[in-house]
Amino acid sequence: MTHAIHARIDGPLVMIGFGSIGRGTLPLIERHIAFDRRRLTVIEPSGDHAAFLAAGGIGHLQLALTPENYASVLRGLFPDGQGFVVNLSVDVSSLAVMALCQELGVQYLDTVIEPWPGFYFGNDVPNAERTNYPLREEMRAFGRSVAGGPTAVSCCGANPGMASWLFKEALLRLAADTGVEAAPVRREDWAQLAMRLGVKGVHVAERDTQVSARPKPQGVFVNTWSVDGLLSEGYQPAELGWGTHERHLPPGGHRFDDGPGHAIWIDRPGADTRVRSWCPGVGPQFGYLITHNEALSIPDYFTVREAGRVIYRPTCHYAYHPCNDAVLSLHETNGAGHLPQEKHILGAEEIVSGGDDLGVLLYGHAKGAMWYGSRLTNAAARSLAPYQNATGLQVTSAVLAAMVWAAENPRAGVVEADEMDHARCLEVQRPYLGSVECHYTDWTPLRHRINRFAELRDVDDPWQFINFLAP
Repeated sequence: MTHAIHARIDGPLVMIGFGSIGRGTLPLIERHIAFDRRRLTVIEPSGDHAAFLAAGGIGHLQLALTPENYASVLRGLFPDGQGFVVNLSVDVSSLAVMALCQELGVQYLDTVIEPWPGFYFGNDVPNAERTNYPLREEMRAFGRSVAGGPTAVSCCGANPGMASWLFKEALLRLAADTGVEAAPVRREDWAQLAMRLGVKGVHVAERDTQVSARPKPQGVFVNTWSVDGLLSEGYQPAELGWGTHERHLPPGGHRFDDGPGHAIWIDRPGADTRVRSWCPGVGPQFGYLITHNEALSIPDYFTVREAGRVIYRPTCHYAYHPCNDAVLSLHETNGAGHLPQEKHILGAEEIVSGGDDLGVLLYGHAKGAMWYGSRLTNAAARSLAPYQNATGLQVTSAVLAAMVWAAENPRAGVVEADEMDHARCLEVQRPYLGSVECHYTDWTPLRHRINRFAELRDVDDPWQFINFLAP
């Protein structure tokens, strides 16, 4: 099969990290981006993939990047002032590598603002400082200092990343379906559109239904994507963008003391904080309120100000129901009180059924609630690309799309997915998303309750966050 070449990368191409997402991203790059294969290098500390990389003629540096060696290692790979770094690692500072790439004239992409080791576990840092809010504020401040530099895409996988593109597309669909004129161009236009449509908030609502033929072994943390990634973000405090319609801070909820103040955090881990949400196929469900960059970038981007005063901002957070094995794994980890010793990522060949529904649930508007997103089965993912299940392909195809956009916009400086051309990115990504669907529902978080036990609720406005939050 012939695949469209969307872009070209001149100079070295370096991938940091080669876990499930890295291995799945590589064939998409090979299909759709022209580059000099002799100048492709994978940097990762494990020797697990050495034979695979050698067989493909791919350069391999088997080492862990650290604060002491990252600069010298990367400088040696980029002698000409051009090229691209795709950072898909854990425990490697995104900001440090991003800053070095700006200095070297090299483009950059990551899927999360990753700190050096020691941030997530085993320290005495106050919980407010362990959230994504200060990490993002530091990254945004750095971005302002290098405006117009080589394009560096911050936090762009499925979510954060694709979720922001889907949100824009969903707003246009909602506008068309409700007869609201919409031709947004600038950030301010998009924010005004969301306000005119009456969108009070948005969940990044995901349901992973992938099932393995083998029962989960006791004591093994099983997931369909990076176990380390889920654990690190899952044990940060629950965090969400805070809309202007909200009237009640949740129990344990705190505002931030500095910065733009578009978010709050809750004094409990996201992996132990449940919210009510809705996805097609299963309908009403519980999800985990796990912190993600899009929960901050979307409300920030869609803020409307009048005479310097904020008059509109949507609430936004992740509502994630992982695969059943991962739910059980989190339950075991929370109960045991220590991190798992054994970890396993389900490969596409192990999965016998299911897929991943990942989209945005817009609520509070004239039509109630609307889910818009990708419904990708594992069987479809296996037929579309190698080395990945449905969850992985939604991430890797977003990485591809962001790389293409960066190549087409080489001097955009530091950007987030919200600031990119959503239509172009989804054009590149859509062939790998399965069915992109729109579903309206009359569901609210106050409906579908088996019994009413003592809990906080606001019956006057079903779309208040305390109605979503489960005890």
